[in-house]
Amino acid sequence: MELSLTSSSALVLLLPFLPLLCFWLYLRHDPKKQPHAHGLKPYPVLGTLPHFIKNQDRFLEWSTDILKRDAPRHTMSFKVLGLTGGVITANPANVEHILKTNFGNYPKGELTVSMIEDFLGHGIFNSDGDQWLWQRKAASYEFSKRSLRSFVVDAVRSEVVGRLLPMLQRAERDGRAVDVQDVLERFAFDNICRVAFDDDPACLAEEESVAATERSAEFMRAFNDAQTAVTARFMAPVKSTWRVKRFLNMEPERRMREALRTIHGYADRIVRERRERGEDAGEDFLSRFVAAGEHSDEGLRDVVTNFLLAGRDTTSSALTWFFWLVSTRPDVEAKIVREIRTVRSASSSPDDPETSRTFSFDELREMHYLHAAITESMRLYPPVALDTHSCRDDDFLPDGTFVGKGWLMSYSAYAMARVEEIWGEDCEEFRPERWLGEDGMFRPESPFKYPVFHAGPRMCLGKEMAYIQMKSIVACVFDKFRFRFLGGEDTPGLVLSITLRMKGGLPMQESEFLQWKDDGGQQLTRDDKVWRKPPVSLF
Repeated sequence: MELSLTSSSALVLLLPFLPLLCFWLYLRHDPKKQPHAHGLKPYPVLGTLPHFIKNQDRFLEWSTDILKRDAPRHTMSFKVLGLTGGVITANPANVEHILKTNFGNYPKGELTVSMIEDFLGHGIFNSDGDQWLWQRKAASYEFSKRSLRSFVVDAVRSEVVGRLLPMLQRAERDGRAVDVQDVLERFAFDNICRVAFDDDPACLAEEESVAATERSAEFMRAFNDAQTAVTARFMAPVKSTWRVKRFLNMEPERRMREALRTIHGYADRIVRERRERGEDAGEDFLSRFVAAGEHSDEGLRDVVTNFLLAGRDTTSSALTWFFWLVSTRPDVEAKIVREIRTVRSASSSPDDPETSRTFSFDELREMHYLHAAITESMRLYPPVALDTHSCRDDDFLPDGTFVGKGWLMSYSAYAMARVEEIWGEDCEEFRPERWLGEDGMFRPESPFKYPVFHAGPRMCLGKEMAYIQMKSIVACVFDKFRFRFLGGEDTPGLVLSITLRMKGGLPMQESEFLQWKDDGGQQLTRDDKVWRKPPVSLF
């Protein structure tokens, strides 16, 4: 009798673990479906959880090392606690499979959407199916209009001439260093608000106007806090952990709650003011979007937050890494400056005081080397380093990796840039020439090899707008200023958020020692001995 009772009790205790045991036995008998992470030792029950915990503060670098070693697949799959499954790949064939060939099987998915829903709602970057499709069609129609492109060029010119260049001139005059990352984030925030919502937060206004921009500064801090919280949600081995933290009001969910109040309040104000304008639609994106159909206030708020994310953070991230990379390569900077001066000298109205400081769309289009340099910078430091989708049904990637139903499927643009089989032995070198043909014209690569602007049906609609903004900023700044990096010779640290930010910012100062020399009109050179003089930080 005692044996029977004991056996029954043991059976009851084991019942909750039977599904896990069955799944474990299933994997053992189907080796094709077993997780694969090169060099990572799986632990009983815990799986690869200890590795993730150990490397959570350097996840991007750690996962990149694994993907580089896993030749020829360059893919890692894993399971944590026998429950959460996922795959990360740096294989162009796999990227094409999930973003195009089998696109329908890799939506954002309920899990991904739920982790960002309180931040981005169901906007174009956080929706699937019909909800995503109608937003995509509406946005695609507006982005295709020449009038919007002209509006973007004018908005960028106004911000560059009216605020960015004067701010840099004041810093040069006073001998002050500037955090270029912060400046670029404020510039991009001003610009996207003008282009997308016809709103001017004046983040780059003169110091005397700082008091009037406190609301905008508060919003940007809230936006950064929200991105930090979202990243923590994705990085957690157990994806429901954030809900527990939110219930218990723990960090970073406590700050997320406060940030959302600020973000939604700012977005709601923009929507409310647009409603009050009635039929008086402007050239900005939101006006065009409202005029295209009926939308709820909540839906328009999602439009605002999604485009703020796309317009501020991606552009500022790309240019921050660009200015740092160019500061390490005098030869690249010389070629960019020479190209700018060549285009400037060919200007039809060189005496015009405004065109002497800005560039038209056609002039920017002629700057192939600058286009290549910015593209190469984003290859090495993509604004969105990791992009994640969900797997709807069991699938096998082209390299043979199994992806289970409900698993998270990510591709790492950051890791792809560092794989020799994709970009060659010099893959980790900043070399803009890899993007130029023998005629010096820019030559694009497959978006599945270079997924910086995504690819397939979700290809970034704002790609041309982003290049206009970035090339205009760089051309105008390098036409007038030369900067030196004050952060030493080491590579700046990474901050993996929704976008890739630079740890500690990018402190730079206009160099009073830098002298460009024109040797017969063919090359621009500088005194490297003077240039390499150890800088003194002003902070």
